[in-house]
Amino acid sequence: MKEIKVLGTGCPKCKKLEEVTRLVAEDMKIEFNLEKVTDLNEIMDFGVMMTPALVVDGEVKVAGKIPAIKDLKTMLL
Repeated sequence: MKEIKVLGTGCPKCKKLEEVTRLVAEDMKIEFNLEKVTDLNEIMDFGVMMTPALVVDGEVKVAGKIPAIKDLKTMLL
């Protein structure tokens, strides 16, 4: 099971990344647990300075932007 975290304080881009990530993972039939992380200290523990950010299985895959769908699919594999 993939552990996916969307890091962000709740801005529109953060919400969009969460939405798109959930849709892509469901479309790919991936078993996943998606967690929204809004605590700034926890976000900084990942070394992320720009949100939104996507963490898959403990690894930061992207920060500061919403990736293209094809890139997001690669990140989730």
